[in-house]
Amino acid sequence: MTTLLRRLVGPRGSSSRWMGVILRETHGRTVHLIPRDGARLLAGGDRPLTACSRAHSRRQHTEAAKPVEVDVKRLDGEDDGVVEVLMCRHKARNALGHVFVSQMRELVSTLSSDSAVRVVVFRSLVPGVFCAGADLKERALMNNTESDLFVHGLRSLMTQIASLPMPTIAAMDGVALGGGLEVALACDLRTAAYSAQMGLIETTRGLLPGAGGSQRLPRMVGITLAKELIFTGRRVGGQTALEMGLVNRAVEQNQTGDAAYREALSLAREILPQGPIAVRMAKEAMNRGVEVDIGSAMAIERMCYARVIPTRDRQEGMAAFIEKRPPRYTGE
Repeated sequence: MTTLLRRLVGPRGSSSRWMGVILRETHGRTVHLIPRDGARLLAGGDRPLTACSRAHSRRQHTEAAKPVEVDVKRLDGEDDGVVEVLMCRHKARNALGHVFVSQMRELVSTLSSDSAVRVVVFRSLVPGVFCAGADLKERALMNNTESDLFVHGLRSLMTQIASLPMPTIAAMDGVALGGGLEVALACDLRTAAYSAQMGLIETTRGLLPGAGGSQRLPRMVGITLAKELIFTGRRVGGQTALEMGLVNRAVEQNQTGDAAYREALSLAREILPQGPIAVRMAKEAMNRGVEVDIGSAMAIERMCYARVIPTRDRQEGMAAFIEKRPPRYTGE
């Protein structure tokens, strides 16, 4: 820790530049050094993980008092390349309020351009909850126009998550309802504890899923089952979600309440050794191809394949096969 501080604020810097140091312990250590411009530096790298625009920088003094509701953690060692997005709005069960959504949007935007990130895991630090959905207290204060604009922003956020170039995994160790499940649906893969409860329950509130749920759920479980789940507002547990294809893996909850997270981390570790460019291109080929006719999809696959051919990673993969050794991919 002392070495890290010296390296960051050493001879060319000044300790007055730093507002403070926040330490969090969650299955490993996370060290956040927060400079006056608001950018976070994470342990394992000295580059900012949250880029701030000039406009955002000008808002720092007014936003300084706002609590951290969405945080980030970069893993190191054998898990280098895995980044966790930590939802930590404890008092409101990770409800999707203005601050929460703003912080999530900023982090996702920064992750999208970070080539060192190979897998992103979305998880909650609130026991028994992944994300409880809309912040109904905030929503009650909005007029019709404000409500429409806010939901449009939520829809845009889910599209941002879905558009991340690297694989994303949602780890649901607790309740994921309404917009909370829509966060998970925007991810590529999902793990859940058997005890987790999931559902698009908006029709029970006189609404319909408005942040992508009405479109993503049918693409995952089929139109007929999706209609039944949305029309009834039904909640399902992890085992049922696995059987219907809503989640990739479901596990018994453990004593620490993080079984789905541990399963997500295990899944991330299976992805890590693979060629990162190849994985990203495979994601793009599938995501874009599934939305068009098969002929157009084949053209998309060819385009993505062409982008992999000139990479050093492809050459390394071939060399490793011939030499009978594990490949050492660099993402180049």
